Amino acid sequence: MDHTAHHTGTGTAHEHAAHEGHAGPEGHGGGHPGASWSAAAKATLHCLTGCAIGEILGMAIGTALLWGNVPTMALAIGLAFVFGYSFTLFAVRRAGLGLKSAIKVALAADTVSIAVMELVDNGIIALTPGAMDAHLDEALFWGALLGGFVVAFFVTTPVNKWMIGRGKGHAVVHAYH
Repeated sequence: MDHTAHHTGTGTAHEHAAHEGHAGPEGHGGGHPGASWSAAAKATLHCLTGCAIGEILGMAIGTALLWGNVPTMALAIGLAFVFGYSFTLFAVRRAGLGLKSAIKVALAADTVSIAVMELVDNGIIALTPGAMDAHLDEALFWGALLGGFVVAFFVTTPVNKWMIGRGKGHAVVHAYH
C-alpha cells in the first residue's frame, strides 16, 4: 500500500493539519496534540491489509494441508507479520530509506498494531466453536476469519490513535512522506 497517496501536496487543510508537528525521521514532535480518528483508521487499514493477506494465506495453507490448529495458527501469524511489515518496508524504501533503516521503521511502525490485530483475530477464531476445524469450503471458516478482522480493526484503531498521537507506531512512517 502506498503511504504517499494521501500526502501529495494537494491535500485538504485537514490532511495538512494532521501532519503538522513532524520532527524529522523521529516522528511527530513531543508537542503533537494527538492523532485524528481518520489517521488512526488509515494506519489500521494499512496494517490490516498486510495482516489479512498473511493470515488468510497461512490459514488456507494450514487447513488445505490438514495441519493441526497450533501449526496452522503459527503459520498464519508468522505470515501476517511478514506481510504486515512488508507493506511499510516497501513504502519507506520507495521513499529512499536504506534497507537497515527501513526495517527499523517498519518494526517501530507496525509491531504493536500487528500484535494487537493478531491477538484479537486469532482469539476470535480460536473461541468460535468449530472454526479451527472448519474446511476452506465452509462458511464457518471464512465467517470466523473475516469477522475476526472486523473486530480486530475496531480494537486496534484506538490503539493506533493513541500511539500516533504520541509520535509512535505509524507516526514514524509519516516522517518519510
